[in-house]
Amino acid sequence: MKIRFHPGARAELRTARAWYEERSPMSAAALAQEIDQAISQLANAPMRYPLAEYGTRRLVLPRFPFSIFYRVVTTEIVIVAVAHHKRRPGYWRQRSETG
Repeated sequence: MKIRFHPGARAELRTARAWYEERSPMSAAALAQEIDQAISQLANAPMRYPLAEYGTRRLVLPRFPFSIFYRVVTTEIVIVAVAHHKRRPGYWRQRSETG
């Protein structure tokens, strides 16, 4: 299944990677690897993860304080947020599938 990032989610991911890169390149690489694994899991079984708010599903990263919120839209998965667990919940709710 095709994976597409909402522009806001892509910006969140870039910000998170930059933050970790400034502190520890090894941590930044580990975050990138964990995101890649999560995306692969989503592509293989998009309905595997539990329903969350605003018509999304949520995949919690095991080693980092982030959740991936996504919607399954016909033939693609739209990642609407890569949300840090300390951010205000649901801040991304207005993001549409079309970006």
